[in-house]
Amino acid sequence: MNYKLRFSDKKQKIKISLPSSKSISNRLLIIQALSKNKIELENISTSDDTKHLIEALSTENETINIGHAGTSMRFLTAFFCIIGKEVVLTGSERMKNRPIGILVKSLNSLNANIEYLEKEGFPPLKINKQIPTLSEISIDGSVSSQYISALLLIAPSLPNGLELTLTGKIVSVPYIKLTLSLMQHFGIVWSWNENVIRIENQEYKSETLFIESDWSGASYWYEIMALNNLEAIELLGLSKNSLQGDSKLIELFEKLGISTEFGENRAKLYKNKKKLNFFEYNFNEQPDIAQTFAVTLCILNIPFHFWGLETLKIKESNRIEALMNELAKLGFELNEPQNGELAWSGKKTKVAENQHIEIETYNDHRMALAFAPASILFENLIIKDAGVVSKSYPEFWEHIENVGFIIDEII
Repeated sequence: MNYKLRFSDKKQKIKISLPSSKSISNRLLIIQALSKNKIELENISTSDDTKHLIEALSTENETINIGHAGTSMRFLTAFFCIIGKEVVLTGSERMKNRPIGILVKSLNSLNANIEYLEKEGFPPLKINKQIPTLSEISIDGSVSSQYISALLLIAPSLPNGLELTLTGKIVSVPYIKLTLSLMQHFGIVWSWNENVIRIENQEYKSETLFIESDWSGASYWYEIMALNNLEAIELLGLSKNSLQGDSKLIELFEKLGISTEFGENRAKLYKNKKKLNFFEYNFNEQPDIAQTFAVTLCILNIPFHFWGLETLKIKESNRIEALMNELAKLGFELNEPQNGELAWSGKKTKVAENQHIEIETYNDHRMALAFAPASILFENLIIKDAGVVSKSYPEFWEHIENVGFIIDEII
């Protein structure tokens, strides 16, 4: 399914009910399962990733295919160790090339029994019935915070708790803090001193929680606001004191001319008069919004230098390479100065007028989501494999169509 997009600018005031947070939903579903369903969750994400996780937690099948859902792969690897169920975890071809060796090594060091069925260090995995009994491990924190969160979520259920020592540069710290905050909400006591996190054996307590909207999803509306003359956009379900690290975008978009005013369970976006000549930022703690900013800054003609992007290479796509490839089609020549960096000097090449530019999405939802707003300036932009947005924001195309984007499905 490929979509050709253009923008009609038909509405000045926009109100959007954002999807609920996938990151929060997936963590809470594991907590709910470990509590033996004593926990009640409201407003669970309807994303593909969350649907895969719900199905995996409820199935009796011995082989579970989680498709492209990286979070589900990491969280379920730890979860099935602790419940003593023998399963095979597999996924898409891309998933079979996303590393999981650090997490498997950590779990096996706790006395779990996980085997690789194909390539060493990668899914598919066979998880045998052997509940971990040890309690002290070290893990490299520089690769993926999801490995750490997977271990933390099961820590209260380990017979002797967990003492987790983090080594190296720790990436995506807000996601680790999000995991611990959610665990604390359900009664778990933990400590984090320097690079050591300690959690004793204890039970998750019964509680109800309404899941807030997704700040990653909100980023695309900030982008839309930045790229045209809309009067205001109102995003429902967001709060100023969010647990999500991607809420940092409030501060970052303020520099790009977009201010945020909070009301009860909503955020209103409006223009300010701020202008920026150069943007630099370390996305180590907010890697999922790097694509949004790369596209936005290019179209606003603001040169930039990002760093802290090492984890982008093992996401749904190699996002650094994908951004360089696809922004080049729009005339923007980006480069990777050093590993995990992305920069644009302002250099552009001419793009032929009325050219139908096709954006490859690489089975990556965030490529489609971040590039769609570019159709405000690049009319008849084509987003290939547009259905990939269902991984995190299934309603996205309907939402933007309702606010002035014209979408034609093409072969």
